[in-house]
Amino acid sequence: MRDLSNCVAVITGAGSGIGQALAYALAERNAGLAISDINPDALERTAKQLSQSGINLHTRVLDVSNREAMFAYAESVAKHFDEINLVINNAGAGLASGLFRDTTLDEFEWLMSVNFSGVLYGCKAFLPLLEKSSWGHIVNLSSLFGLIGVAEQSAYNSSKFAVRGLTEALRNEFELINSTVSATSVHPGGVKTNIARNTRPGELLDDAAKAAIETRGDDFEKVAKTTAESAARQILTAVEKNKRRLLIGVDAKLMDRIQRFFPNHYNNFFVWIAKMIAGKDGIFQTQANVDQSK
Repeated sequence: MRDLSNCVAVITGAGSGIGQALAYALAERNAGLAISDINPDALERTAKQLSQSGINLHTRVLDVSNREAMFAYAESVAKHFDEINLVINNAGAGLASGLFRDTTLDEFEWLMSVNFSGVLYGCKAFLPLLEKSSWGHIVNLSSLFGLIGVAEQSAYNSSKFAVRGLTEALRNEFELINSTVSATSVHPGGVKTNIARNTRPGELLDDAAKAAIETRGDDFEKVAKTTAESAARQILTAVEKNKRRLLIGVDAKLMDRIQRFFPNHYNNFFVWIAKMIAGKDGIFQTQANVDQSK
């Protein structure tokens, strides 16, 4: 069992949602924290709350898709703390762009740069520091949509499948060389966070579709069953137990089983749901916009 008491943890996307809940939960264990977020106001609010606990705190406004900024951030964190034990690549974004043919390459590349490259840079920048520590662990936030492919989610699916593949490959390498570092791939289902409200609408969507997206935050509040606090607790328990993969929420566990048992036919289930939703408001956007923090 990993002992997270008094460890040092790095958390991206800590301004709200799961990232913020992780920061608060680790502060209760007297962990040293390096927290970052692209939103300076959200980061300041989190830092203000954490400062009351008296922990060793390092903050940085950070765009995880910026390679140079991520490596500079790692250098700054290394100067602040004697060792680093836990890196949680949590920051991510959502995109509501509709069909693949209606998703521009710029939109596709933007989402990949945040959701995948941000994780890649975090792993690459911090791994040497983790290897120098007494123990290290990387947690990468994938998604339920890193397990199943869904219509009108080509960009999001690609980014989250890539996160899953990277994390599983890292885990296998760590075990191969008997490293003191390990890795966990996290796949949340519906978690009550702000990502549904912050989802970027596609450039080619019509006004009606964009208006429908704006109402999704309220709709999601009614169906998301898992709180950010619960998700954070499950993630930290997974680290303590050195789990290879963590599914968060009944929805994630159910959909995972469906695709395992019916690998050639589970898509029929999602096509049916997509047609039902499309008939209601003209665009299918569900889990990819609501499954984690940011």
